[in-house]
Amino acid sequence: MSQRRVFERASASSIRYAVRYFPRTAVQRRFASEEMPKLTGAADNAFNRERMAVKQHAGESAELWRRLSIYVAIPALILASINGKILWDEHWEHWATLPPLEERVEYDYQNIRTKKFPWGDGDKTLFWNDKVNYHKKDK
Repeated sequence: MSQRRVFERASASSIRYAVRYFPRTAVQRRFASEEMPKLTGAADNAFNRERMAVKQHAGESAELWRRLSIYVAIPALILASINGKILWDEHWEHWATLPPLEERVEYDYQNIRTKKFPWGDGDKTLFWNDKVNYHKKDK
């Protein structure tokens, strides 16, 4: 069988599957939020009653988590962001009061270099930041 014929067969079967099953799921989703129907006759058995109770519980749980997400999580994220911004500003205000980088003490355990780095001038690490890092090369 040629590759083209196999592809046509595969795409035709996937189209048949989509036509057969996707409308059903769309209808089920649309009606899932409505009130549960009353069971009568042969449909009123223990299995169906339990299934309806599970569906109702799932709907209530989903509503609880939706409300928690909207009314708890989002305000918590906003408050955490405000707190982070305040701390960030305080940090840089304090940083501005420190002496310049060139005048700070460089301890023996800082900026240990046993060989040059393979990038740049060989003295700066991969995560070097000129605003906060300084290395006295004369040591």
